[in-house]
This record gives sequence, C-alpha cells and structure tokens, in this order.
Amino acid sequence: MKKLAILLLFAAPIVDSLAQATGQIANYSSSGNAGYNAVGQLNAILGPIEDAQKKLSAAQQNFQGSPYTSEAFLPTTLYYGEENLGPLFYRYNAYNEEIEIKKSNLEDEGIRALGRDKKISLMVNGKRMSFKTFIDKKGLTQNGYLTLLQEGKYSLYQRTDVKYTEGQKAQNSFVPAIPARFSQFKEYYLEIEGNNRIDELELSNRKLIKLASSQDKEPLKQFLKENKVKLNNEQDAFSVLEFLNNR
Repeated sequence: MKKLAILLLFAAPIVDSLAQATGQIANYSSSGNAGYNAVGQLNAILGPIEDAQKKLSAAQQNFQGSPYTSEAFLPTTLYYGEENLGPLFYRYNAYNEEIEIKKSNLEDEGIRALGRDKKISLMVNGKRMSFKTFIDKKGLTQNGYLTLLQEGKYSLYQRTDVKYTEGQKAQNSFVPAIPARFSQFKEYYLEIEGNNRIDELELSNRKLIKLASSQDKEPLKQFLKENKVKLNNEQDAFSVLEFLNNR
C-alpha cells in the first residue's frame, strides 16, 4: 500500500494532447490567444488522451525525428530516495523534460506523468536518472533529467537535449517543403564534491581545466599532457575523471 500511495502521490494523469504527446507547448500571446503556428494547430486537433495516440500517429507524419528517446515504453525500476518502489514502464519525452509511466505495458492502460521530485529516480540502462537543477554552458540555471554515468569526487552526468525546428512551406513548385523536425543532442554535466552545483561540461581540455577544483588544475594539466589526451568524447571523460577521483 505504501508503494502504491507514493506512486499515486507523484504521478499525475496526462490529459493534454500533443503538448504531452510530443512535448510541444502551445504558444500563447499576451491576449491569451494561442499562436497560429504548426504546433498550436496540432495541439488544437488532438483532443483527449484516449484519442491522442491515434491522432498522434497521423500528426507525426509531418515531423522528422522524435521528442522521445524511445517511442516505446521500456521496463525500469522506480526509487524514492533509496527505497525500491518496484518495476514499471517509462518513456522519456526529452523535449518536454517529462517521464511518462505505465504500471504495465498494455496498450489500453492510461499514461501518467511522473512528478518532478528530486528524490525520485529510475534506472536507465543500469544508470540512475533523476530530476536535477544544473547550470548550462551559457550560465543559465535549468531543471531537467540527468543520468549519472560516473560517481565520485567528480561525478559525470549525461543529458539528452531535444531541439524543435519549425518547418517551412514550399516557396514554389521547384523547392520542396521542409518538414518540422526534432533533433537530439547529448550533453554532459559535472558535479564536483563540495561545490553544491552541477555545471555543463563541454568536452575539451580547456573547459574541464576551468571547472576543476583549484588543487586539481595543475595535476590535471600534467595528466592531459603526459597522456596526450584530447578530451572530445565520453570515453576520454571517463578516463580523465577516473584519474581525478583517485588522486
């Protein structure tokens, strides 16, 4: 009963249409009227959740890519703090920073949105994913889901960022229309013990040295030079952070 109560406390039914189904949010003007863009039009036609999935399939034909890291619901384990609340199925809408959940993978089961509580986490490919506050490369404070890849004095997180680009109508019969599209990108974030913040880590030697603790900067520079490391991928980040975490 306790597990069920916590699940219901932090999960709310998804009742919006394309705003929930694809992560799009209607664009409202100061007068309160919805903006007349492609997203607003699709929001207007999808209707209640019981009709949304059928209509969404047709609507997605006008889009390239997806707001989801996986269109299918995948098995996971849900935690509240360190308490295991049991298995369920999830689908991550990375554009809308929302996790959709179902207690079973039956097609006719209603979809619920997982509450954005920082004590809630779920397992994704053996790694913990949870809602965090972080600082992006522009210095802006953001909230979203991060997956913990490596834990220690220097902890490394990964985020899937999805950008939406409006389509363009064909200017004439010789130029084809360009469909709207979702594009997915991987971002990395670094949490240093004692700093009480999570910063975006752009994969370069210079950026990592800038973020490193003052006492680690010189040893890090020496390590990068001696091992001829050019930090430009995830595996490089693992090896460099392993060095920092074992100093």
